[in-house]
Amino acid sequence: MTVTLRPLRPGDEEAAVRWAADPVFCRAADWTPGLAPRVVRRHWAAIIAGGDPAFLRLGAELDGRLVGFVDLAGLDGTSAEFGIVIGERALWGQGAARRAGEALIAHAAGLGLSRLTALVHAPNARSHALMRRLGFVEAGHADPEVYMGEVVPVVRYERELGSDSPHS
Repeated sequence: MTVTLRPLRPGDEEAAVRWAADPVFCRAADWTPGLAPRVVRRHWAAIIAGGDPAFLRLGAELDGRLVGFVDLAGLDGTSAEFGIVIGERALWGQGAARRAGEALIAHAAGLGLSRLTALVHAPNARSHALMRRLGFVEAGHADPEVYMGEVVPVVRYERELGSDSPHS
C-alpha cells in the first residue's frame, strides 16, 4: 500500500461529501453529522483555495483515489501541529494513516521544521499507537475536548525532526 500526498484541488470536495455521509466517521473525526453536501462542498472549497500561510492541508491518495488528508497547522517556520484523517473507513487499521503520517513527517522536514506536535483524545487507542509508531512521544496534556459525544482528556505528543533519532 503506497499512500502519497498531494495538494488539494477542485473536485476533492466530493470525497469530503462522501466521508461526511458516514456518521461513524463524523463522530470519530469530530465532523458535524448530517451536513448537507452543499455545506461540505463550500467548506472544502475554501480550504482548497487556501490563503492561510499558517495552515497546510494536503490530500492523501491511495491508488490515485483521495482517501484522507493531513494537516500542518500553526506553521511558524520551526514547528507545526500534525494531523491525519483517513476518510475511507474501510482503510482504518490497514496502515494508510501510518504511511500518510510518514509522508507528512518527511514533508515537514523538507519545509525546515524542527518540531511537530499532535493532540490525541485519550480514548482513541489507535491514534495513540499511531503517534508512537511515528516516533512521537507523550509530552503532557491539552484542554479536554468533545470526542465521540463526550468530553475527554487530550494527550499532547511531540516529535523532533532533523536528526537520526525520532526522539532527540
